[in-house]
Amino acid sequence: MNKAGFEELQHTADWALRVWAPDRAELFRQAAMGMNTLMGLKLEGQPIRRVDLQLTAEDDESLLVAFLNEILFYLEIDRIGFEDFPLKLNGNRLDAELWGKPIRSIEKPIKAVTFHNLVVQHSAEGLEARLVFDV
Repeated sequence: MNKAGFEELQHTADWALRVWAPDRAELFRQAAMGMNTLMGLKLEGQPIRRVDLQLTAEDDESLLVAFLNEILFYLEIDRIGFEDFPLKLNGNRLDAELWGKPIRSIEKPIKAVTFHNLVVQHSAEGLEARLVFDV
């Protein structure tokens, strides 16, 4: 199995994703890339805007949800998306410098990332999380 990745899971009403990675930062990156893939996000052109994120949360689950929901915010409000997710995690703080590109299309919009059954846990790959998205 790949050291990092994501796969869509079957879910009754919403969409779900399993994400795995050797470390926390890569887990967050894979979750963002997986969310983009679920939505069928297509970007175009060159980066037009830099977005600096500084997020803090009580735990990894809350930080992951906050990070992904911030990405959704920029998709919805500013109509920019991201395809690269350089970030640093220090305890319960996330710092990222993202470069947004114009959105060409979104096949299946996601409303929000939920806490439904969300747990970041150790696995054979290092870390694993299962995410459910409200559509």
